[in-house]
Amino acid sequence: MPEISTAERAGVGSDGHPRPTEDHIALLDQAILVLDGATSPSPDLPPGGWYAHLLRDQLAQELRTAPHQDLSDALATAITAVAKNNALTPGNSPSSTVSILRWSDQEIEALVLADSPIVAFGHFGADVVSDDRLISLRNNGLLQTGKDVRRRRNAEDGFWVAEADPSAARKAVRRSWPRKDVDAVLIATDGVAIGVDEYGIFTWPEVLQLAKNKGPEAVLDAVRAAENDDPHAVRWPRAKRHDDQVLVLADFAG
Repeated sequence: MPEISTAERAGVGSDGHPRPTEDHIALLDQAILVLDGATSPSPDLPPGGWYAHLLRDQLAQELRTAPHQDLSDALATAITAVAKNNALTPGNSPSSTVSILRWSDQEIEALVLADSPIVAFGHFGADVVSDDRLISLRNNGLLQTGKDVRRRRNAEDGFWVAEADPSAARKAVRRSWPRKDVDAVLIATDGVAIGVDEYGIFTWPEVLQLAKNKGPEAVLDAVRAAENDDPHAVRWPRAKRHDDQVLVLADFAG
């Protein structure tokens, strides 16, 4: 069992006011789940945090019941169950990122769907498991409106995310490593990963060292400090001053 430490913090809404976090964590006997509910593109839909909470619990149940099943199969089954139980239909559902880390005595597995990366560290350096399809579309100006998001969500020319279509689970980014080769793993939602990918205030190895030396909360503090220095989103254009944040450190070397 790795030594696991976590940090989570709510951000603000697009109106700048505090609201409950839409990020959710589950710690299982041999797995960690991190989900980040997406802001719904339509006010007619339930919030992404509501969906992420339901999907986390369903996915946790799947992995407790069948801990060795294929991760994509488990995710697809969970997506199907949440959609059926809540009358959600593809294209008309809230959505969430999904990141799963699972380990055995021999192997460590990662699954990433949408923009919450998993980063493994070992003699190989830092191996970043990330799904950059959503970020690429945003950077190219192809997700300007809610209509754009709906059209490109779970489409071959767009991005893939958990909502009501179980086929999205087959589009997740997968990776595995021999257990003996991995010293530590980080799992982050985009409210933390942005500090590496866009702000450039540290690298992933520096995030690891800060999390090990001062705890994951120190990483969240550093990202918030950078955002407070850019309160009007001039240096780093963004929809919210602060996004929700989750960071999990799983230390396999202890």
